Amino acid sequence: MTQNPATEDPNLEAGADAPEQAATAEAGLAAQFAKLQAERDYLKDKLLRTLAEMENLRRRTEREIADAKAYAVTSFARDMLGSSDNLRRALESLPADAMKAADAAVKALHEGVELTERELLKTLERHGVRRIDPQGEKFDPNLHQAMFEAPDATIAKGLVSKVVQIGYKIGERVLRPALVGVSAGAPKAPDAPAGEPTQH
Repeated sequence: MTQNPATEDPNLEAGADAPEQAATAEAGLAAQFAKLQAERDYLKDKLLRTLAEMENLRRRTEREIADAKAYAVTSFARDMLGSSDNLRRALESLPADAMKAADAAVKALHEGVELTERELLKTLERHGVRRIDPQGEKFDPNLHQAMFEAPDATIAKGLVSKVVQIGYKIGERVLRPALVGVSAGAPKAPDAPAGEPTQH
């Protein structure tokens, strides 16, 4: 009796393909894992950027609100400076010796104007407006506007020798610079005429 040659076992073929299929499946999982990791990193980066932008926006908004509170009265305060100047001019228009000789009505008027000026300045100060009165201070172009420079033996060169108009600040900003005269130092001695010997 002749034996039929053994037919190939289908399970044997499947067993040979199993490692190849496992490797393919593993490669597919690894690719999918890498893709998920990349997506996670992208989303994490996007989240961190958004959080940083939100924090910057919060800080900027807080700063803008603080500035708005501090400088909201700027326009109104600038308009009130003229009134303050006029009150000061009214007080200075009456010389001290005329004030001593003045009658009670004039003295009362002078005192009323003085009280009004003081109250106006206090109100401005309550809202962050401060005077700049730089008499004798070093000239600062950020706070002062030089009107002239003149020799002055009593004050060193570069210092404010005369305040023409008081300046004002609101917070850290200049509302109006002080108008000033700056000292050029002691006047120079006149040169000796030519041909005359100088004395020792």
